[in-house]
Amino acid sequence: MMVSVNCNLCGRDDWHVRHPATINGERLEVDVFRCTSPGYGHHAQIVQCNHCGFVYANPRWSDEELLDAYTAVEDDAYLKEREGRELTFSKHLQALEKQTGPANGRSLLDIGAYIGVFVETAVAAGWDAWGVEPSAWAAAEAQRQGLNVILGTQDAPELGGRQFDVITMWDVIEHVDDPSGEIAKAYKLLAPGGWLVLHTMDVDSLAARLMGSRWPWFMDMHLYYFSQKTLAQMLVKNGFEVVWAGAQGRYLRLGYLATRVAALNRPLGSLATGLINTLGLKETAVPVNFGDLFTIYARRPSF
Repeated sequence: MMVSVNCNLCGRDDWHVRHPATINGERLEVDVFRCTSPGYGHHAQIVQCNHCGFVYANPRWSDEELLDAYTAVEDDAYLKEREGRELTFSKHLQALEKQTGPANGRSLLDIGAYIGVFVETAVAAGWDAWGVEPSAWAAAEAQRQGLNVILGTQDAPELGGRQFDVITMWDVIEHVDDPSGEIAKAYKLLAPGGWLVLHTMDVDSLAARLMGSRWPWFMDMHLYYFSQKTLAQMLVKNGFEVVWAGAQGRYLRLGYLATRVAALNRPLGSLATGLINTLGLKETAVPVNFGDLFTIYARRPSF
């Protein structure tokens, strides 16, 4: 069931349509919530708040439907892309430690940990790293690797009374039904002086502005489209001090990258796949950064 929502940043219900829906009240399909979903350009109506400029899907599926979908989702393709994720999270952790300092046994919670690749990376670097993940399949995969990944959300009872030195949300905040509420929960889970690190798409990036409605990150599973400005405003609204924000890309296997291209342009994707397979480069991981993904670092005050 599609429901209308107010702006999650300023609370108002005054908006204009930025991009009309490309779906028509279609039944929610669990597969579109896979991290590796190729459903580019398939989205609900996207609007922009007339007061604060925040961009979001409206109307969209109910909170209950969204949680049910994320609980049920399975994503075997993500397992095949593990090498690229490991490289990406290794780079993310290196950048994180430049801001927060090295591990030294400090605690870290990864929200939306999926199969636990970042948790595993952080443990290897000396962090007391934990994760929380709503997908039963993904949490089980992480637990099979011996990782401390809890099935659930920030409301999981296992997190009650705990506080962490660092909390991360990699490509998570755009998916949740109430991002401001999730940021408020993270504040309570952080020790005074602790860090919150968020990574998401930048709707005001040059790539997004040039591509307009063809920007590939307009998808079913994305409910909110932040700019560096609006995410900083939401963090400040919830008591955080914003320290730094900037573009940060990722690593992808060339074979997987070709499937992403095919989702946007089938002939070009087929050509890229054929060339990559001929050259034997399918498993080669390469850095990808179009400037439309960014990371923001914020701190809970120490007092």
